[in-house]
Amino acid sequence: MNYQEIEQNFVDRVIPARKPDSHKDDYGRVLALCGSRGYTGAAYFAAQAAVRTGSGVVTLCTPEAVYPILADKLNEPVVYPVACDVHGRLTAQGAAQALTHCRKLDAVLIGCGLGLSDGVREAVQEVLRQVRCPVIVDADGINALSGHIDVLRNTTAPVILTPHAGEFRRLVGSSTAGEDDAAAFASETGAIVLLKGHRSVVCTPDGKRFRNTTGNPGMAKGGSGDVLAGILLSLCGQGLRAADAACAGMYLHGAAGDRCANTLGEYGMTPTDLLHTLPIVLRRYNTREW
Repeated sequence: MNYQEIEQNFVDRVIPARKPDSHKDDYGRVLALCGSRGYTGAAYFAAQAAVRTGSGVVTLCTPEAVYPILADKLNEPVVYPVACDVHGRLTAQGAAQALTHCRKLDAVLIGCGLGLSDGVREAVQEVLRQVRCPVIVDADGINALSGHIDVLRNTTAPVILTPHAGEFRRLVGSSTAGEDDAAAFASETGAIVLLKGHRSVVCTPDGKRFRNTTGNPGMAKGGSGDVLAGILLSLCGQGLRAADAACAGMYLHGAAGDRCANTLGEYGMTPTDLLHTLPIVLRRYNTREW
């Protein structure tokens, strides 16, 4: 199978410089539904990555059980508490509340650190039924779709799924599913699949495949995938086509990881370091040198 390799020149084509005469609404209003009791870090990384990638307004809706933690940790995003169950996990009611908080949305992320429950499953389906802008489904959001793939076929929103190998195999119910299966899944459901791995691959519904050229083993740490999800949320919210956002996002994520590995080493680098390094990677898109 032929792949298009994603390199810097591809990213340069799809990410524009910011306009001198602009305001926050020019760079997208995005919503993340993330977090649960014990998994506040996932919500933090996703929301902050969207900020660091340039979104105009980032809103994080998180279960009310963990709202005080995230409201204290995050300065730039707007943080709202929404309904949750007794275990601190998102419910369908909470998802509906989140959508009422944000009347204008340019992209939505659901999944990072949500945990798994009937309420989470219903919440993910609720978002995919209601939202018309691009939706990124990550982590437990993907797990929640196992057995409910028809929801993807029926949504009118562009959808990006970001599974690692284990999540994808659970989603399709096969212990051996790989890249060819991801391509088939994209074709059958209409969703873009960003299959994370040593060289992550984006499979699009029209049969195209794109392979990443950045990234390193130092990124194999909890929280790295949440940073990627936030990058994708931001790029979609800024108006990139979903497929372009998936490809550019995985490249930028890996490029930030490579810079961290070069300066800090693969063993000690962290997802927090990715957040600090991402603006340096994006500096090439400044309107001018300051």
